[in-house]
Amino acid sequence: MRGFSGAGAGADLAQLQSTMHTIEVACTSIQMHINPSAAEATILSLSQSPQPYKACQFILENSQVANARFQAAAAIRDAAIREWGFLSSEDRRSLISFCLCFVMQHASSPEGYVQAKVSSVAAQLMKRGWIDFTGAEKEAFFCQVNQAILDAHGVDVQFIGVNFLESLVSEFSPSTSSAMGLPREFHELCRTSLELNYLKTFYCWARDAALSVTNKIIESGAEIPEVKVCTAALRLMLQILNWEFRHDTNSAKAGINVFSAGVRRDSASSNRSECVLVQPGPAWCDVLISSDHVGWLLGLYGALRQKFSREGYWLDCPIAVSARKLIVQFCSLTGTIFPSDNGKMLENHLLQLLSGILQWIDPPYAVTKAIEEGKSESEMLDGCRALLSIATVTTPYVFDHLLKAIRPFGTLTLLSTLMCEVVKVLMNNNTEEETWSWEARDILLDTWTVLLVPMDGSGGDALLPPEGKHAAANLFAMIVESEIKVASASVANDDGDSDNLQASISAMDERLSSYALIARAAIDVTIPLLTRLFSERFARLHRGRGVIDPTETLEELYSLLLITGHVLADEGEGETPLVPTAIQTHFVDIIEAEKHPVVILSGSIIRLAEQSMDPEMRATVFSPRLMEAVIWFLARWSHTYLMPLEEANCHLSHDYEQQQHQSVHSKKALLSFFGEHNQGKIVLNIIVHISMMTLMSYPGEKDLQGLTCHHLLHTLVRRKNICHQLVSLDSWRDLANAFTNEKSLFLLSSANQRSLAQTLVLSASGLRSSEASNQYVKGLMVHMTTYLVDLSNKNDLKNVAQRPDIIMSVSCLLERLRGAASAAGPRTQRAIYEIGISIMNPVLLLLEVYKHESAVIYLLLKFIVDWVDGQISYLETQETASVIDFCMRLLQIYSSHNIGKISVSLSSTLLNEAKTEQYKDLRALLQLLSSLCSKDLVDFSSDSVEVAGTNIAQVVFFGLHIVTPLISLELLKYPKLCHDYFSLVSHILEVYPETLAQLNSEAFAHILGTLDFGLHHQVNCLQLIHIITYYVNVSRYLPGLT
Repeated sequence: MRGFSGAGAGADLAQLQSTMHTIEVACTSIQMHINPSAAEATILSLSQSPQPYKACQFILENSQVANARFQAAAAIRDAAIREWGFLSSEDRRSLISFCLCFVMQHASSPEGYVQAKVSSVAAQLMKRGWIDFTGAEKEAFFCQVNQAILDAHGVDVQFIGVNFLESLVSEFSPSTSSAMGLPREFHELCRTSLELNYLKTFYCWARDAALSVTNKIIESGAEIPEVKVCTAALRLMLQILNWEFRHDTNSAKAGINVFSAGVRRDSASSNRSECVLVQPGPAWCDVLISSDHVGWLLGLYGALRQKFSREGYWLDCPIAVSARKLIVQFCSLTGTIFPSDNGKMLENHLLQLLSGILQWIDPPYAVTKAIEEGKSESEMLDGCRALLSIATVTTPYVFDHLLKAIRPFGTLTLLSTLMCEVVKVLMNNNTEEETWSWEARDILLDTWTVLLVPMDGSGGDALLPPEGKHAAANLFAMIVESEIKVASASVANDDGDSDNLQASISAMDERLSSYALIARAAIDVTIPLLTRLFSERFARLHRGRGVIDPTETLEELYSLLLITGHVLADEGEGETPLVPTAIQTHFVDIIEAEKHPVVILSGSIIRLAEQSMDPEMRATVFSPRLMEAVIWFLARWSHTYLMPLEEANCHLSHDYEQQQHQSVHSKKALLSFFGEHNQGKIVLNIIVHISMMTLMSYPGEKDLQGLTCHHLLHTLVRRKNICHQLVSLDSWRDLANAFTNEKSLFLLSSANQRSLAQTLVLSASGLRSSEASNQYVKGLMVHMTTYLVDLSNKNDLKNVAQRPDIIMSVSCLLERLRGAASAAGPRTQRAIYEIGISIMNPVLLLLEVYKHESAVIYLLLKFIVDWVDGQISYLETQETASVIDFCMRLLQIYSSHNIGKISVSLSSTLLNEAKTEQYKDLRALLQLLSSLCSKDLVDFSSDSVEVAGTNIAQVVFFGLHIVTPLISLELLKYPKLCHDYFSLVSHILEVYPETLAQLNSEAFAHILGTLDFGLHHQVNCLQLIHIITYYVNVSRYLPGLT
């Protein structure tokens, strides 16, 4: 199997035929599933043998087995890339010429996949030699390709020429290039060279190829071969426009994340519909704009569309799909390709495209009706994508103005009408299956999102012209009607999938956020609309009490609460969200707070929520599902409107500085109504009462209780001014007392127990002094510490502790203690410290008693981790010594009882469970050691730890000495444990390198073993190796190495 040089040059015919036969048999064996491993090895030997080119060429030219020819082409590619540096210039050119000549000579071959493979090989080899070839050599190749494309040798050869360029462009594009084992710089040089010197030429060739066959296609009455050429040319033009141009980046919306402002803040996701901006630069203006290329393309598609108007299948045939995709891509054309003429040329370009696209989507009713009757939806969906592309490169005013040049209404009105029709289809065909109307709705929602988020990313809301606001208002009304109808119809759909509110909101959040943008664009209409819809359903509930089943109305309220919550407030993502700009700057003529539409709407929902306190109403109306939506709304709303900070009261978006004097009074009226000195404290009291009611009156509703603990109550304690009001409320004191004494609250899930304890401790920051805060926390936690101390003092502790009710009580109290410990701050640190100190001995006793209860052991360890982490930086010398002594005793007990070790006699299932339990314990211990280490980095105490002779390093190394033998290489396969382990060891060795000598040989050898694991599993432990190597080089005495 040798090729151009050496022994291969004299290969005789018999040897070549034998090789061909061997490969043919191997390919046939694979197809027949006869010893496929041996057959694959035979094929592999062809590509791995030195210089197999002669044999491969012989197979390509003579074999009757198409798969054998395919494998021969692949072998040429693999061998040539591998041996490129050893091939002569003549050999390199000959390989490419052979591939090009082969595909041209066999252009009419029925095995298209073989032709595509050989074209791909030629493209890859040309790229591999791109830097080496001279300009003349490249021109020689491209001259041959150009002649083929110009129809010098027939339609089949013309198609092959276009197809080769498609392969070549794909190879030079970074996202689709094949691996060659070369540095990135090589690929970048090739990409840049092709873009600057050849890409525009290739586009012109493709355009000319399409032009050469267009008339024949339009005039022909049947399918002709020229259609294949035109389709390939259109596909190549689309591929080139999809190129990531690097020499023009000054586009209208380049670099702006359209989801960074308003309600669209999910930075981890992009819009649902892909829209690639085309920014080729001014050099392309003559080809793409000035030459009326777009007019020809629209004319071609229009002529074919009219010709095949009665053939429904035509819309999905390749030439129609390729033409539409290219038209849509032209809608994304932007940047410096357009001259600085105040956007006139861009507007004319977009108007020309919009004029051609209108027939795909207008009139909307007729279009959607035809699709429902069986017509293909592909053309309509491409029309929606075209609108999205146009919206991406323009402002709302320009977008709306485009259609007014040819119609009596603007583009926003068309967009609204089109989406209304899509929503109607969704409403009438209520199904869980994702149909064409789902996709159309998502594309059109993305179009609205792009239009309504400002191009400068300022965080405000883009302004629409009056007609556009009217269109947005009509659309939002239709959306709400549809969502209400779907919610009402869901009553009959008892699949149980909608019972989880968080899953429901997460699935809808992107859509609800887009709905909110549309609503805010016409906020003066949509807020009163929502108020009216709520009022109608409230009235319906009261009229039908005891007479009419309220389930449908409750589902409608559920849907309205989700929509309204998104319209009125943003998520915040850890920050305190401001009132949306649209709400700040509208309703400027309203000075009386009671008459503000947002106040009216918010008040009606709060009054609805307050009715849940009535036991009779709660039993008949407030189902757990509705209460979940109520709690979710109250959490989101209160984060923005309840007792807003003074600096937020003064904030106005810079986009609306000119309107400041007009809107400041209205805004103050809105924000002050729920402020500290108006209705804020009353509303806060209502929310606390509702929260306590949900925790006590809905037993077993984990989702509802989780929303209350993790979202609503946690939201209330985020701001100190609200905490100050909370601790003065009788309702909050009632909640604290219930937390201490009410048995029903001990039945909350572990996560909810922890969250509730954390919230109550955090509220202590609202008290006037540190003494009061500490006394409050002690009173809150005293029942826990007393119970654990009393339990640990029992003579028959080992027997009593094993009772299920005692295990549950201990677990519950540990979760609460953990929540309190995680909430420790400067004002409550002393109380949390004393709580921990008071139960040190009980914790150690429980660690021994529950050595076979892995769940309790883990809770004990996590409590200690959180407690130490929150305390260590504040402790004085003696206190630190006590904590360190406690941690050493804990580590000794954990090790002495073999907690965490695994028996090899366990079944595979039990073994996996044991590994998971051990992983959790060891990770907690590593976190404990890391917390102890932090004392040497962050220390707020008044004296130094070293004053009393306390050596943090010795304690941590002692702990590492205990923990390290328990960390097997199997456990290091857990990513989080692996990260914590190497982070801790790196920190210890970097800060205390001299103590490395204290390790015995076994411990040191274990660390080296973990390093070897890290290197073989690509773990980032190079810093650790550097530290050890440095220490070994500078140290004279390392007993651990002996």
